[in-house]
Amino acid sequence: MADDTFTIGLVQQACVEDRRVNLERAAAGVREAADHGARIVCLQELFNSPYFCKIQSAERFDLAEPVPGPTLEVLQPMAKELGVVLIAPLFERRSAGVYHNSAAVLDADGSLAGVYRKMHIPNDPLYCEKFYFTPGDAGPPAGGFRVFRTRHATIGVLICWDQWYPEAARITSLMGAEVLFYPTAIGWHPKEKADLGPGQVAAWRIVQRGHAIANGIYVAAVNRVGHEPEPGTDGIEFFGQSFVSDPFGKVIAQAPSNEPCVLVARCDRRHLEQVRRDWPFLRDRRIDAYGPITSRLLDGGAS
Repeated sequence: MADDTFTIGLVQQACVEDRRVNLERAAAGVREAADHGARIVCLQELFNSPYFCKIQSAERFDLAEPVPGPTLEVLQPMAKELGVVLIAPLFERRSAGVYHNSAAVLDADGSLAGVYRKMHIPNDPLYCEKFYFTPGDAGPPAGGFRVFRTRHATIGVLICWDQWYPEAARITSLMGAEVLFYPTAIGWHPKEKADLGPGQVAAWRIVQRGHAIANGIYVAAVNRVGHEPEPGTDGIEFFGQSFVSDPFGKVIAQAPSNEPCVLVARCDRRHLEQVRRDWPFLRDRRIDAYGPITSRLLDGGAS
């Protein structure tokens, strides 16, 4: 933890029906990232299966597994062997009838550092997540938001729909995260791509770069790629473009939109410190005035 820099890796992949193949592809990506110097590696949201939330199907609860469970039995020895911190997003069966969209964080010795459970759950066409996932638990001191003090860095993990909420990024940053990881499964409805596609990607990138700037923190988003069909629908075309932003909002690494990729980027604690000195947003926060943020809506308060 005393080093000035740490290197992160993102594994962007296409998923198939065979979960064994998805796990093998992910494992190969982790090894490739480690070979290129990455010491913290993040996989994409629900990495070991196709994105199954496109429809509501009770049978798909069978895809869930406990944490720890079969997938971590494969990944924990790998994390220990390579000496990497590994973020493994999974469909978690916590108990009968209670399922989460989760990310297990493995420390560099292979131990389970903890689990983050997605806090914001969408319900949109082809994104029927409220049917499957219980939101992460809320409670003091910071709700369901967490940081993980690992061998190589203090990291925050948020998942996909969380990335649109500045509150989630702020809270996780205030808890001491040096980098925010956003494992993601976001794409286009094929019929909308021509008209809305470029704007949707731009908004996705801008909001996360904004989190980096507002909090003076590194942000790393890892998405999947490929068209995943669903009978009776047009499916989803996942647009990849995984990226890493520095604390100034500069994109320092980016993956393509149409093919698997292992992305590696170096994060510099000295740069983080300097950006926060130049733009001291955390210093100048008016914490005495922010109580109303916990209300759903507010009156205008005009006088």
